[in-house]
Amino acid sequence: MTDPNAIQPSELDQLPDRDPEETAEWQASLDAVAKAAGPHRAAYLMRRTLERAEGTGVALPKLLETDYVNTIPTAAEPAVPGDEILEDRITAWNRWNAAAMVTRGAKHGVGGHIATFASAAWLYETGFNHFFQGKEGNGSGDQLYIQGHASPGIYARAFLDGRLTEQHLDNFRQESGGNGLPSYPHPRRLPWLWEFPTVSMGLGPLSAIYQARFNRYLTARGVKDVSSSHVWAFLGDGEMDEPESTAALALAAREGLDNLTFVINCNLQRLDGPVRANFKIVQELEAQFRGAGWNVVKTLWGTAWDELFALDTTGALVRRLREVPDAQVQTYQTRDAAYIREDFFGKDPALAEMAKLLGDDKILECFHLSRGGHESRKVYAAYRAALAHRGAPTVILAQTVKGHTLGEGFASKNANHQMKKLSVDEFKAMRDRLDLPIKDSDFVDGVVPYGHPGADSPEVRYLQERRAALGGPAPARRVHPLPALPAPAEKAFASFDKGSGSQNVATTMAFVRLVKDLVRDKETGRRWVPIVPDEARTFGMESLFPSLGIYSPKGQTYEPVDRDQLMYYKEAKNGQILNEGITEAGSMADFIAASTSYATHGEPMIPFYIFYSMFGWQRTADQMWQLGDQLGRGFLVGATAGRTTLTGEGLQHADGHSPVIAATNPAALSYDPAFAYEIAVIVREGLRRMYGEARPGEDRDVFYYLTVYNEPLPQPAKPAAPGIDEGIVKGLYRFNTAESAGVTVPANAPRIQLLGSGTAIHWALKAQQLLADEWGVAADVWSATSWTELRRDALEADAALLRGEERVPYVRQALHGAEGPVLAVSDYMRQVPDQIAQWVDQDWSSLGADGFGLSDTREAARRHFGVDAESVVVAALAQLARRGEVKAAAVKEAREKYGL
Repeated sequence: MTDPNAIQPSELDQLPDRDPEETAEWQASLDAVAKAAGPHRAAYLMRRTLERAEGTGVALPKLLETDYVNTIPTAAEPAVPGDEILEDRITAWNRWNAAAMVTRGAKHGVGGHIATFASAAWLYETGFNHFFQGKEGNGSGDQLYIQGHASPGIYARAFLDGRLTEQHLDNFRQESGGNGLPSYPHPRRLPWLWEFPTVSMGLGPLSAIYQARFNRYLTARGVKDVSSSHVWAFLGDGEMDEPESTAALALAAREGLDNLTFVINCNLQRLDGPVRANFKIVQELEAQFRGAGWNVVKTLWGTAWDELFALDTTGALVRRLREVPDAQVQTYQTRDAAYIREDFFGKDPALAEMAKLLGDDKILECFHLSRGGHESRKVYAAYRAALAHRGAPTVILAQTVKGHTLGEGFASKNANHQMKKLSVDEFKAMRDRLDLPIKDSDFVDGVVPYGHPGADSPEVRYLQERRAALGGPAPARRVHPLPALPAPAEKAFASFDKGSGSQNVATTMAFVRLVKDLVRDKETGRRWVPIVPDEARTFGMESLFPSLGIYSPKGQTYEPVDRDQLMYYKEAKNGQILNEGITEAGSMADFIAASTSYATHGEPMIPFYIFYSMFGWQRTADQMWQLGDQLGRGFLVGATAGRTTLTGEGLQHADGHSPVIAATNPAALSYDPAFAYEIAVIVREGLRRMYGEARPGEDRDVFYYLTVYNEPLPQPAKPAAPGIDEGIVKGLYRFNTAESAGVTVPANAPRIQLLGSGTAIHWALKAQQLLADEWGVAADVWSATSWTELRRDALEADAALLRGEERVPYVRQALHGAEGPVLAVSDYMRQVPDQIAQWVDQDWSSLGADGFGLSDTREAARRHFGVDAESVVVAALAQLARRGEVKAAAVKEAREKYGL
């Protein structure tokens, strides 16, 4: 009996039905099909109807999953141009040499991965022979993000091509002696071959998206037309677990990056087992990418499956493939035909009848060998479809078998990621499977030989001809000799020398003002790439909006709400600012693409990425390491820096440790400037070193990290003493003495040296006055612009001494002859200034903001951490008391006087 109060389906519909009778007819038709032919047939018809609607542009929600079959049917596959037989031979040689290289290295205990490339060999070979554009043709070529664990196969192909020798292969993962090959793609270790570091996993896909986006940015701004470049990212299905792997999918679709293709090697295995043991990773990824707006091409089954699909007149096979979990598919890979007949076909009467028509050899061929990712024709069709698609990026989901062709001991075994070698017998069996002309006698003393058909063989000639037609070798990194960028006008920097007078200016504002002047420079201004993660107004950058514009491929399709204001929100197709929204990871990926444009595109760009300092190194330090690996250049700016300067925000925003993390990165030159003129000197030097005239032996592949503060304070004029600029760059200079500061101290007064960095210099200056006025102590104040650079210089001096060279660290030279003990203070944990303690000859002590941050006023926070001026005074008196230069009672008196 129908409940009269129940809500009827039509009542839930928010849209009026213009023809309820027609709607009822459609629903009745669906009911009739389900009743007569079963629910599977009804579901089939609905899927096909939705696919037709989507294909003809009818506005409907997307179908997120399609059947577990190839997107491109066999009948629609284009013929593969070229010589498939030779390509098969080249792939066989590459498989052999990749496995031989890792196995030979195993005797040294250096590890390596065999199974990943074995599964992905055709994914790479098809691209190298037919798609990947090299750098010797027009434009910049394609950008290839190679899956890290597949690197042995890329080395094997470079060996066949003549770019690597047997000596190189024998030094895989053994770099210290020269002619070595790094374990994974590392531009810093092999800079002529690798462009992009793709390990740690997850950073490759994120960087690839922003590289494709940056290519569009360069073209739109008229810097260089790179519209012919295509970005290819080769990924593992297990790698897609990393949050960075899928973090920017919506951006790629939203901006229509059809210059980007992801190729995901779906061998269904992670490092220790199945990716989705009880589920299907391919279907999950398809739904995720289609939901984000990507074009999805599935390449799952090889041609051996065509006969099975032709026999599937009821759809039972497709249904069964969709329901079998990934872990069971792996099991089929390792079991005999009888097991597969019972477990796979035996679950459905229609499939059981189909199985009667199939011989055991056919079943084993399908379930053991035939995957779409192992056939050049299938892969070629997928790549062609990706390049032909317009308006959205494409992801290719290619199913493979991990450990394919390596033998039964490897294929689809959970442990194959940890299996680093094959036995001689396994190699001989592999040789026979691949039909390679390698004799038993070539295995000398049990060592597997490398294989090469000869420099003039048909295989090598074909390989080289194909690469020549596509624009030269790949992958390859090229840094063409570029003229030094002209230095910006000195006026932009010199304007900070006179200080701000009585005006209070935060160093964050000083930096932004400097950039505003630099982007106006006629020679280099267009090369600046301002990057900000949706905090431009926090950093005072809104004035750049109308003058530079915010990059958007659509321009501004709306009337901005602040259109009547001077600093309105302006978007433009050729905008210069990259305002990334709330994504530090995306902003860093932007920075990496821009900072390496000098190599990728032969166009040096000058990126600066400004961010809450707490959310830089702490949140994206892995990408900053990637930046160093990729030899990036530019300026990272940690704004609202320090543990006590950002009032009220609390411990989540209070940065007391970014310089510590930055110090661990050899490519990062970390500075904590106190004054505006110091920022000008550091930026000018950074521009010279990274983009200007290089000095002999100087490493240009560095990036600068500057911490700047949001505390408005008077900016002093640059001292007139000689060597100030050198001291700023090297990390330390004397800002003033007690005498030059104008404080009054008695003759022969005890003296102390106060070293401060960043905003802490102001506490030191106030302490200097208090020490003189109230305790009769003379204090000299030093600005420590870079504790890290001081330490690195000292470490180099130590290393020189071990080589028998006499060299004094700069910090020791600078402090030579300075009277009294040294007290260092910063707005960071004490570990930051303590980096240089062992090279200071004077008695050393330090103050810092150790522990978690807290919400309060600046004054209260500094008192809490014991770094305010009064705390500096007490610490200074304590140091002098230990030396017997002031009375011990003065320390207690000062504590009580200041309420400490």
